[in-house]
Amino acid sequence: MSDAVPHDRQLTEARWTHIALPTGNLDAAIDFYTTMTPLVVVERFSDDAGESAWLSNEKQVETPMVLVLVSFDQDRGESLGLLQPFAHIGIEVPRREDVDAAADRARAAGCLHWEPRQMPGPVGYICALTDPDGNVVEFSHGQDVFALVRARWGSGS
Repeated sequence: MSDAVPHDRQLTEARWTHIALPTGNLDAAIDFYTTMTPLVVVERFSDDAGESAWLSNEKQVETPMVLVLVSFDQDRGESLGLLQPFAHIGIEVPRREDVDAAADRARAAGCLHWEPRQMPGPVGYICALTDPDGNVVEFSHGQDVFALVRARWGSGS
């Protein structure tokens, strides 16, 4: 990762950029998120306290949001899930079938937390998975979080 940030890409106002979760097994967590979700590894880091990785949607330039996975040496091998039983990371997908596909992958991997179900508005059609630490990751269709926020502040489509 380059230390120099081009001036036109620098932060100009406070904004939400990431959520950090501890993990007892960084490689297993990275494998889960890069296999079961649309996230990819942006960068990996290590220091004398442990390792971490930044994950985001590939080429998400306009409004980057990062999942920071942190594995402290003292916590290796521990299950450190914080987001459970309902607290979760939400991933919105464009089609109902994408929720079903996520559930199928999770069922096959033994990490399906909620079977797909239609919920009343504004929740929509959802399912959820659990990562290797027990954190819940929700997939939703029809929740329209992305569209509502963009419409509210005029970001268009």
